[in-house]
Amino acid sequence: MAGGKLTPRQKMINLMYLVFIAMLALNMSKEVLSAFGLMNEQFESSNVETSKNNQSLYDALSAKAAENQSFAPAKALSDKVKAISESFSVYLEKLKGDIVKDIEKDENGKLPYEAMDKGDKIDEGWFEGDGYSPKGKEIVATIEKYKSDMKAAIGNDVKYNAIIRELDNKFSTADVKDGEGVTKKYLEYHYKGFPSIASLTKLSAMQNNVKVMEANVYNLALGKAAIEATSMKKYQAMVFLDKNAYFQGEKVTGKVVLGRYDENTKPTSFEGPGKIDPATGQAKIEMTAGGVGEQNIKGKFNFLEDGKNVPLEFSGTYVVVPKPNQATISADKMNVVYRGVDNPISVSFAGIGSDKVKANAPGMRAAGKAGQYVLSPGAGNEVVVSVSGTLPDGSTVTDKKAFRIKGLPAPTGKIRGEVAAKGSKSNLEVCTISADMEDFDFPVTVNVTQFNIKVPGQPTIVVQGNKMDSRAKSAIAKAGRGDVVVISEIKAKFNGIDQGVKRVSTCTFEVQ
Repeated sequence: MAGGKLTPRQKMINLMYLVFIAMLALNMSKEVLSAFGLMNEQFESSNVETSKNNQSLYDALSAKAAENQSFAPAKALSDKVKAISESFSVYLEKLKGDIVKDIEKDENGKLPYEAMDKGDKIDEGWFEGDGYSPKGKEIVATIEKYKSDMKAAIGNDVKYNAIIRELDNKFSTADVKDGEGVTKKYLEYHYKGFPSIASLTKLSAMQNNVKVMEANVYNLALGKAAIEATSMKKYQAMVFLDKNAYFQGEKVTGKVVLGRYDENTKPTSFEGPGKIDPATGQAKIEMTAGGVGEQNIKGKFNFLEDGKNVPLEFSGTYVVVPKPNQATISADKMNVVYRGVDNPISVSFAGIGSDKVKANAPGMRAAGKAGQYVLSPGAGNEVVVSVSGTLPDGSTVTDKKAFRIKGLPAPTGKIRGEVAAKGSKSNLEVCTISADMEDFDFPVTVNVTQFNIKVPGQPTIVVQGNKMDSRAKSAIAKAGRGDVVVISEIKAKFNGIDQGVKRVSTCTFEVQ
């Protein structure tokens, strides 16, 4: 069009037309690339929403399985499908990441779709000659593994046949004939020579197919399990009493309900110790408790399902106890109480709530929690704890118990943790003097503040603290083999008991 015997002016006009047509073709190409980019955005946005919906379906299945064993097989299937789908989707995401790895996004975080017109990375990475590269073989193998894993998880249940067919259709890696009748390999037909934005979009579309397949399995599994669970044969009738133990002659109250309660599920009749509440379909129980011991409640619901009567039997037990006339009173630490410490005391009455029980004794005070007290006995050898409890009918029962009062045990002096230690003079010089409340169950901290040390042939030395000072070490240096060093007049501070206890027994150290 720009050659031949044309005038220079005509040649110029023709060249301008060629440039114009080329520009039109270029703009069309950019529009197509942008369209692929927009499609990719829509797929990725859909994938995010589908993932959220899938998680909601999975959570619903998990909740159903936790409350009804009928959903356990569906939950097990969903666990497998979830793991398979996530693994394959992550693999596809990595392939997408390889495509855009070296492409810079704009300030809004968007890919430059119009510049993604080359597919060199895929052509060079996935193909070798007329066949696949190792990477291409890996991709095809991964797709096939996804299909086989899904089929293995689903099994042979005919309810999932449609999903099996959809798997074979949407994730087929078989050879494909193009428009000219030429047979091409799967990856070559779909990805070789295509712009990178087109390949990116196809991978996003495959991810979408994976998530849709996952959702289809969840929905089918949930629906199948729900059908099984809603059958009346799957329900279990249970007895719920207001209390499990009752006083003799007291009214026994409670209700019998189905394991999966539904106000729309109402029995046609009820046989048992009570009557049906027509508003809720529950059986309201009201009867007089029998003799002391375990008693049984039996009966059944009758339901109409598919025109047939479906009976559901139930049974339960309750325990009848005599009215309490004796309180349970115990010292938390031992069978006696000690003078000089706070003795924790627990008080209860069988069959009576702790908030309805009161206790008192000289030196006793509440410990801040119902049924818990602290007793600090005074003079004497015995203290009596009196208890009263209020029964549900308002009447009162009382009891009392006496406790022996013992004084605090004398602290035992120790050197190097022993009452009578042996060792070298150098070892004695670095020993620590301590005092223990032996065989005493209360938490007590003892800190030695002073002691006397007597080395044979040397004057008694008064030491401050619980370690040997320089004077004591000088005296120890003059001790001979076989000499017994005596530690006496040990003084200490006691945390946790009456500070009046100060006398500590003597301990010794034999020099060897």
